Amino acid sequence: MYVDSHCHLDFPELAENLPEILKRMEKNLVSHALVVSVNLPNWPGLMSLVAPHPHLYASVGVHPDYEDTPEPTVQELVDMAESPKVVAIGETGLDYFRLSEPLEWQRDRFRTHIRASRQSGLPLIIHTRSASADTLRIMKEEGADEFGGVMHCFTESWEVAKAAMDLNFYISLSGIVTFKKAAELHELAKNLPLDRLLIETDSPYLAPVPHRGKTNDPSNVIHVAEKIAELRGIPAVTIAQHSTDNFFSLFNKIRR
Repeated sequence: MYVDSHCHLDFPELAENLPEILKRMEKNLVSHALVVSVNLPNWPGLMSLVAPHPHLYASVGVHPDYEDTPEPTVQELVDMAESPKVVAIGETGLDYFRLSEPLEWQRDRFRTHIRASRQSGLPLIIHTRSASADTLRIMKEEGADEFGGVMHCFTESWEVAKAAMDLNFYISLSGIVTFKKAAELHELAKNLPLDRLLIETDSPYLAPVPHRGKTNDPSNVIHVAEKIAELRGIPAVTIAQHSTDNFFSLFNKIRR
């Protein structure tokens, strides 16, 4: 069985086709999916989407790219995380790719999420882009290693991966690993310890080969696993087993 550790099924292009997506997930042996929050105004809709489905779970958090959106407090995140369906805090982190300084608001938001993780006891889902040094620095300063988490859709260097793993974090690979030009990520996928590996789609984005350029969905996480297995010269079932075990170990609020 496969698990999609990061998707956005509540986004309109997926939510409107949910019955068909769930059928494709079943066909491709994708047993669970974690639907990840990006802001608070849309969070009630996310929760309504996952509520009827025992194999869909949620996080709560505000993405670092969302500038004009209500800021969460630690207590708000902790209160929302009390739902049995909420198994993680995030996605959170830092993204300097599109935005420019001053970005102290983004760093403050990241600290809020880490504090909510420590208070709630739930792991973090971290997004970092063009900001790895500050991301790791704040993780250390705020004690993000207490409950750990995952560096999602990872595209950074081996050095960044090693530093994150030293802080009790998993590394999640997306459909980018199937792209022909992702040579550095291919090398990382070959060497990443299997007990630190997660797989994801980040759908509706980043559809893997052979669906590149199309709308992505959790059923495609199988192709991520198959590519990692190909790179390592091992059966895809080995990647499925390890990544699924790691998913339930990290998001341990989910009953397997």
